[in-house]
Amino acid sequence: MSTWMVTGASRGFGARITRAALEAGHDVVATARDPRAVSAHFPDAGDALLVLPLDVTDEDQARAVTAAATQRFGGIDVLVNNAGRGLLGVVEEVSDEAARAVYETNVFGTLNMLRAVLPGMRERRSGHIFNMSSVGGFTGAPGWGVYASTKFAVEGLSEALAAETAPLGIKVTVVEPGLFRTDFLDGSSLHTETNVIDDYQATAGGTRTFAADRNHDQPGDPAKAARIIVGLGGSEEAPLRLQLGADCVARVEDKLRFVQSELDQWREVAMSTDHDDVAAG
Repeated sequence: MSTWMVTGASRGFGARITRAALEAGHDVVATARDPRAVSAHFPDAGDALLVLPLDVTDEDQARAVTAAATQRFGGIDVLVNNAGRGLLGVVEEVSDEAARAVYETNVFGTLNMLRAVLPGMRERRSGHIFNMSSVGGFTGAPGWGVYASTKFAVEGLSEALAAETAPLGIKVTVVEPGLFRTDFLDGSSLHTETNVIDDYQATAGGTRTFAADRNHDQPGDPAKAARIIVGLGGSEEAPLRLQLGADCVARVEDKLRFVQSELDQWREVAMSTDHDDVAAG
């Protein structure tokens, strides 16, 4: 048995991971802006579940929730940074306000939770952090540029964090789901820019249509994904990057082939930019 903390636990992946962790016999600290929505999912969880209000963009609140969880369960063994928000719009279309809002939650909210939870994990020399990214954190697509950039940021900080914390006994896994049947494409989760530039209709226009058509018809099963994540919690075998969904695997493979092809094509140019004495050596 271990203690899990899950942010954004009121629905989607957060609710599914909370359920899977409880079913596996773990204690869970489930947080959300509206804790009543979390409690409604788990009326019979008993003492194994602690539900707390949390806006991850509030660092003081993140520290207070961590302190309350530690007082109740003695410490946090696994942190799932799941709270996030979506943003659909061409890079040029996205307002400064919308861009900052998605960064505040997806990037700075993740950092707030890391700063709150890591001191306890370092003290115990153990722990596992799951940072929820997206296949969009590995490969960008029209209409998802600003959102993808937040997940690229999560991937970069997770990769560095994994190297920093490994000697301290703390694992880091960044999760890259493809399309899963959650509320992510719903208007309640996804902000869509109303400022539309017609010149981008051939690219992002299709993305807008696709998002509307596939809402609640995505191929991925979030319950299966949640069980996999919970099964990997605390495991030494857990990967740095966890791809989930056949569509995710296909997009990652396409990106890897593209990067390798460009690297091969431009290798001589890249190698030619070293100082002559370095090249000669």
